[in-house]
Amino acid sequence: MNATAPDSAYHTDALIAEDIDAYLDRHQHKSLLRFITCGSVDDGKSTLIGRLLYDSKMIFEDQLAALEADSKKVGTQGQEIDFALLVDGLAAEREQGITIDVAYRFFATEKRKFIVADTPGHEQYTRNMVTGASTADLAVILIDARKGVLTQTRRHSYLAHLIGIRNVVLAVNKMDLVSYEQGVFDRIVANYAAFARSIGIADFSAIPISGFKGDNIASLSPHTPWYRGPTLIEHLENVPLDAEADQEQPFRLPVQWVNRPNLDFRGFAGLVASGRLKPGDAIRVLPSGRTSNVARIVTMDGDLDGAVAGQSVTLTLTGEVDCSRGDVIAAADAPSQVADQFEATIVWMAEEEMLPGRSYWLKLATQTVSATVQAPKYQVNVNTLEHLAAKTLDLNAIGVANLSTDRPIVFEPYAENRQLGGFVLIDKLTNATVAAGMLHFALRRAQNVHWQPTDVTREVRADLKNQKPAVLWFTGLSGAGKSTIANLVEKKLVRMNRHTFLLDGDNVRHGLNKDLGFTDADRVENIRRVGEVARLMTDAGVIVITAFISPFRAEREMVRRMMQPGEFIEVHIDTSLADAESRDVKGLYAKARSGALKNFTGIDSPYEAPQDPEIRIDTSAMSAEEAAELIVRRLVP
Repeated sequence: MNATAPDSAYHTDALIAEDIDAYLDRHQHKSLLRFITCGSVDDGKSTLIGRLLYDSKMIFEDQLAALEADSKKVGTQGQEIDFALLVDGLAAEREQGITIDVAYRFFATEKRKFIVADTPGHEQYTRNMVTGASTADLAVILIDARKGVLTQTRRHSYLAHLIGIRNVVLAVNKMDLVSYEQGVFDRIVANYAAFARSIGIADFSAIPISGFKGDNIASLSPHTPWYRGPTLIEHLENVPLDAEADQEQPFRLPVQWVNRPNLDFRGFAGLVASGRLKPGDAIRVLPSGRTSNVARIVTMDGDLDGAVAGQSVTLTLTGEVDCSRGDVIAAADAPSQVADQFEATIVWMAEEEMLPGRSYWLKLATQTVSATVQAPKYQVNVNTLEHLAAKTLDLNAIGVANLSTDRPIVFEPYAENRQLGGFVLIDKLTNATVAAGMLHFALRRAQNVHWQPTDVTREVRADLKNQKPAVLWFTGLSGAGKSTIANLVEKKLVRMNRHTFLLDGDNVRHGLNKDLGFTDADRVENIRRVGEVARLMTDAGVIVITAFISPFRAEREMVRRMMQPGEFIEVHIDTSLADAESRDVKGLYAKARSGALKNFTGIDSPYEAPQDPEIRIDTSAMSAEEAAELIVRRLVP
């Protein structure tokens, strides 16, 4: 196959010269296939992408923009693209690290448009491959015909299957360097098939290619007369899209917003995640479970007779139905599941390791909830697929863990519905995405354990005590004076006939938290447990006083959200490290400085001071007695 562009290439398309508007309209309504290319280093990804761009009537995004802006400038004298220069450019980008994240390329043929994600192959860039694969319909797994199935081949196949890619192409590349021998190709396919079955890939398409010479890319090669399958481009043009398969699933529409331009219209807008719907169909709004029927399917271009997966629509329902952003409109006879505890696979994407017990924002479809991840059941070695014991997950690690949300969410197992089964975790303080995950199933206890209502309410208990419950949360460095001041505050409140209870950090570790150490993960769990105890005590109408270092803002904010509005009062006992260390009545700082005491706050473990506490006590400016008096006056005016 020679290296000149096909006669029907982009720059000779007669329709461009005859009717540019018709050409653009036809191009706009082509289906779009997203796919990724994976492979070991030097397997030829850049060469293959260059060949796909060159042999498929390449359209660069800037050329398309120019067409739309000024069609008169477009004629039939397109610039010839040199294949070697194109490949050299792609290779240069990778050598310079330009595509070390994920590089996206756009091209098109007569039948379909394509976006290819060129993902880095090394293990340390696992998160980048997951990012590229998260929206892909297909994965092209490249194998060097001279090397066969390698560790990276197995890793990329596992990740592609994990992310839920349904279509896999095994592209055995560099066939020209093994003299196009069928036996080499057949052995590689057999080896890969055995591995693919072991990880759950039931089917894949194998194509012998040469990215450099163009064999079986755009046209069948005379060098492989024994191959009777489609070319790579032909396969890409005809493979079913995920959206097409999703149309056969039960109807699901995550509500993005409620559209109410006037009092006579109330519509629920969103992208159809799966299934089909028509006016009159019965639906169920989740998680509430309320039922109704579809009255209209509304778009900017008018009402539709039906909606399918992949369409953005606005639904109106019969009767008044309580429905808001984050709810899911589902088929009435086949609703989604609702739960608040799950098993999930998690891909950790942050430089800082995962802290089991820490609260993160979980975003799934249009739902945003607070979620806590438990310690991993195991971590997956993506090279060997071995399950390893792990207490946490660090950058690029993949593990399986249980997680819980602060309220029930609507979901599907990721294997059945990527939109309602895939989620991201977001750090509550920095708003950075720290992980991506795939839900497996709801835990059985989430279905069997229900909140039991009681007749005696927290308001009744508080009225009996003639007080308003509260949590005075003392935080500060070790030696700052938290316990001393907290003890004085409790004595003053008791003299005022207030019902109180003091939770002290050292005392709690003698019983409730005796199993916890002082690692960051154990500190998080320590504060979570104390927060839950404090919440129960406020339900009893008690004023709770806590004295804990509680070094992390995220956990202090987690406890604040557990309480009723206004009940959590953060008291920062603000003491410099030098002053706290000079007191050192327990000798802890001396041990930490000598290395005998690890993970000590202020020395080798961080303390995140409150940014906006309700009360700040400067111990250099007032005595413990004065501080206690100020706190009591703020609590009981």
